[in-house]
Amino acid sequence: MTEKPTLHIPQPTARPGEEPDFSYIDLSEAGAVERPPVSAKTRDTEFLAQGMVRVLDDDNEAKGPWAPGLNADTLLRALEAMMLTRAYDDRMLRIQRQGKISFYIQALGEEAVSIGAGLAYEPGDMLFPSYRNQGLYLLRGLDLVDMMCQCLSNTRDMCKGRQMPIFYHSREKRLFSISGNLTTQYPQAVGWAMAAAIKGEKDIAASWIGDGSTAEADFHHAMTFAAVYNAPVVLNVVNNQWAISSFQGFAGGERRSFASRGPGYGIPGIRVDGNDLLAVYAVTKWAAERARSGGGPSLIEHVTYRGGAHSTSDDPTRYRPKDEWKSFPLGDPIVRLSRHLERLGRWSPEQHEALEVKLKERVALAWKEAITHGTMSEPPFLDPRLMFEDVFAEMPEHLKKQRDKLLRLQEDAS
Repeated sequence: MTEKPTLHIPQPTARPGEEPDFSYIDLSEAGAVERPPVSAKTRDTEFLAQGMVRVLDDDNEAKGPWAPGLNADTLLRALEAMMLTRAYDDRMLRIQRQGKISFYIQALGEEAVSIGAGLAYEPGDMLFPSYRNQGLYLLRGLDLVDMMCQCLSNTRDMCKGRQMPIFYHSREKRLFSISGNLTTQYPQAVGWAMAAAIKGEKDIAASWIGDGSTAEADFHHAMTFAAVYNAPVVLNVVNNQWAISSFQGFAGGERRSFASRGPGYGIPGIRVDGNDLLAVYAVTKWAAERARSGGGPSLIEHVTYRGGAHSTSDDPTRYRPKDEWKSFPLGDPIVRLSRHLERLGRWSPEQHEALEVKLKERVALAWKEAITHGTMSEPPFLDPRLMFEDVFAEMPEHLKKQRDKLLRLQEDAS
């Protein structure tokens, strides 16, 4: 038989109309993966990139060496933050469908990735989110009205109308601006962490990207700099199985785990159940302590599932089974934490339902206030002169001429 090279085209395990198939995801039993010391050498942590750190078992009991021992009050706070994220997402998605904002991206099914990780960082740590990390903003107390006003590009828009909806930021709360150019936040986070180390600060940096973004050059640039300079940074890959409309295999997920890319650079790589808030918190805390104590960077792969569309510009029914999320073996992160709290005797279905109603009302009230600052079609509107500001220390002549021309046109129109 004559052998010849063949071209491999990655294919998802199921397409629209077919039965969902997640047999390709390697699972570990809850509590089965060893927890090495924070000071462990990278070569002694390589097993973490192949197994999956899980804390909650099928009966919603916390097990194993990674069980973080968080008290029930902290877990209740985490549950409320995840539920608020989902309530906010649901409202904003419906608002976009009504034509009141131009664009939106949900975090449906990925709430534990942001909330679990966010709980593990100190207030001074600098976070470089992706566009599905709205939970980080909510957890750090960014006002719902401010977030909605950014999506409306109105007179209270923190970005002054210069960014797409959902590209929030907060210097005060150490949350870097989201970027539409994928993966730029990775080298930015590494650079910030390097600068903090140079200045002798104890604050660290963290960043998040999707599985598809690991195919971008910025991923590799960031990993190289982080490894070479031992930057105090935690780099997260959110493997939600789909990058826009392409299966995670197109980014290399078929060969080995995304976490396995860490050891290749000399960086610990950890694969974690991204729908288990306790596991996400525990792994992030381990990586943060390692970075803060001089151990350098870590790469965390959060195995989760994008429950909704990539964005309001996407129709996932064209490329995956309609009910695929219901079959995902790691379940719904909100349901799992809620049932864990029920097991602890600190929660009930009645309390859960009441909180859902309360949070929906809170989001609705925030929207009523947000639109008083203007919408896309109703005043007050942003001053268009703002587009010429905040770029140059001294405005160049060509921009002055453009600004003055705009003012004349406005005067003529009035």
